[in-house]
Amino acid sequence: MSIEYIFLNERFRDDFVQFVSSRGIASKARKDEMDGFVVALPDDLNDDVAEAVDAEYELLMEQQDEFAEAEEGWVTTDVMGVEIKLSDGRPCVVRIPAAFVRRITEHFSPEEIHALVSAIAQGVENPVDGPICKMI
Repeated sequence: MSIEYIFLNERFRDDFVQFVSSRGIASKARKDEMDGFVVALPDDLNDDVAEAVDAEYELLMEQQDEFAEAEEGWVTTDVMGVEIKLSDGRPCVVRIPAAFVRRITEHFSPEEIHALVSAIAQGVENPVDGPICKMI
């Protein structure tokens, strides 16, 4: 299992890979199916390292936002994509509208966002009838 970070620009992807590499963290980068790039890191990072990685990612996302806003025509969609696996093993990208993205990323880590979206997808794939109190 891995934690995945999404970048829309090679420069920010490369900066992130250099940051984690300088801390001895192995990463795997690939082209995203939709657009941009994905950098996968091991999910067993200790808490201090994970916090440093998340802080660097947030900083790079702010810089990427500023870059995107300054570039004419660079931003064509206002969504966040969260890659999950459906119960049958198929990969799926869940798109989150921009109206929610900034608020979600201010309060949740990438891992928490992934867990939340995965839980929602699982609930949609496996609906349960009846009151919530009887579903547990």
